[in-house]
Amino acid sequence: MWAELRPVGRHADTGGYRRFAWTGADADCRTWFQEQAEARGLTYETDRNGNQWAWLGDPTAGDAVVTGSHLDSVPDGGAFDGPLGVVSSFAALDELRRRGAEFARPVAVTNFGDEEGARFGLACVGSRLTAGQLTKAQAYELRDGDGVSLPQAMEAAGYDPDAIGPDPERLARIGAFVELHVEQGRALDLSGDPVGIASAIWPHGRWRFDFRGEANHAGTTRLADRRDPMLTYAETVLAARREAELAGAVATFGKISVEPNGVNAIPSLVRGWLDSRAADQATLDTVVAAIEQAAKDRAQRDGVDLAVVRESFTPVVEFEHALRDELGRLLGGRVPVLGTGAGHDAGILSGSVPTAMLFVRNPTGVSHSPAEYAAEDDCVAGVLALADVLEGLACR
Repeated sequence: MWAELRPVGRHADTGGYRRFAWTGADADCRTWFQEQAEARGLTYETDRNGNQWAWLGDPTAGDAVVTGSHLDSVPDGGAFDGPLGVVSSFAALDELRRRGAEFARPVAVTNFGDEEGARFGLACVGSRLTAGQLTKAQAYELRDGDGVSLPQAMEAAGYDPDAIGPDPERLARIGAFVELHVEQGRALDLSGDPVGIASAIWPHGRWRFDFRGEANHAGTTRLADRRDPMLTYAETVLAARREAELAGAVATFGKISVEPNGVNAIPSLVRGWLDSRAADQATLDTVVAAIEQAAKDRAQRDGVDLAVVRESFTPVVEFEHALRDELGRLLGGRVPVLGTGAGHDAGILSGSVPTAMLFVRNPTGVSHSPAEYAAEDDCVAGVLALADVLEGLACR
């Protein structure tokens, strides 16, 4: 399975993956998922929001145990973030069949669409729509960098955008959702454990900062006469680092657009996107407020207009303690429990169904990069741990 997925959407120059929602690479990943389901005799379906499902047992019976993750990527992302969870889910199902397990509850493997938000700027679109955390009207407003709307992209890929929206009937089928994911940090590497259990997801969000100045000639405009939004943006980036460091949080400006984007032109508009996360809500609020204030102060000094828009936000997610503790019991009580600053579909679904997560060791801690890595032995340990969990939850 890993060998079949490896070339899909991989950029020849960077070695990273560009599997963006509703593109050709995404379609190839979806075809691969359907082929894996059909090769195992599973019931395959795509829901109203474009999420894929592969069912063992009656999909409508209820109280199902669901596992899986996503197959899309960030720009030039790594091979493991998302796909490891999907591949491991199919592999765990194979392992249970090898053991001769007798299933008492339906089991499903899923691929949630557009988890990374790389194309339309909003993470976890597929699971947000399903859980009712993103309305149809809001989804229709999403556009990519070329101005293509989400419904236009879905329709071009052969899906019906008129059908999208909350799916409570599907969520009612699920008794538990367990997502396996490569760790996006080094906690397991430092503890020496191949597998861990998630305790919670830090609150996190994305904010767009629009810095509007005045376009002018880079060679003839005196420094004193400039209204340069790039200066304001630069100071805001530095402020984000300072404030995050002081608070023990993280804050990153990782995306920027500039107009008119000419080498010999002072920009009229610099638009930057802030991603910030912290262990608790109060800390996150403090950090973002301080960054905004620093931006306002510098904007006033530079004669620049500033607008800040919160584009997405996910509050702290405490995974259901009973299910989390059950995972620990099924794995012999020897698995560390750790928090994470990364968002996941499991976090979105946690408000609707009991959810839990397993992490597989990442020896470098690098993620969202072609250097992302997990050793084969650790991946196998993750598969076996997931199989043990599914057996304990779904089998007689």
